[in-house]
Amino acid sequence: MSQDWWFLDSRMAVKADSGMTGGAYTLLEFTAERGFGPPRHVHRAEDEAFVVMSGSLRGTLGDEEWEAGEGSFVFLPRGIPHAFVVTSAKPLVALQLTNPAGFEKFVAELGRPAEGPGLPPPSEPDIPRLAEVAARHGYDIVGPPLGL
Repeated sequence: MSQDWWFLDSRMAVKADSGMTGGAYTLLEFTAERGFGPPRHVHRAEDEAFVVMSGSLRGTLGDEEWEAGEGSFVFLPRGIPHAFVVTSAKPLVALQLTNPAGFEKFVAELGRPAEGPGLPPPSEPDIPRLAEVAARHGYDIVGPPLGL
């Protein structure tokens, strides 16, 4: 059974967490509307990957730019600054894998349990709190979000 979180302006459904995988990885189903994207950031200790189930996104990895549509796989290695933004008119639905596990703890601390189906009401992120919680979990905020 998954635990669903409203995280920033997205929905994160935890499919496999640290306890289930012995710390090997976290697997989430991630849903977000057009224009959603986190600030440019670096994962100090984990790799991140997406499999796009529906929708599309555009992103950066270091100095490289990339685009991913339905069926695409995106790999974002630890230690390299990256960001992305949802570009599709319909919501993005993607599987997100982080290795090793632990990302679900960041989601739980920064987010809140989903209060119903769908996405949370749009809100402005509390950037100072985001940066503080991110740093505690091994993520450094190094720039603004990407625009459409």
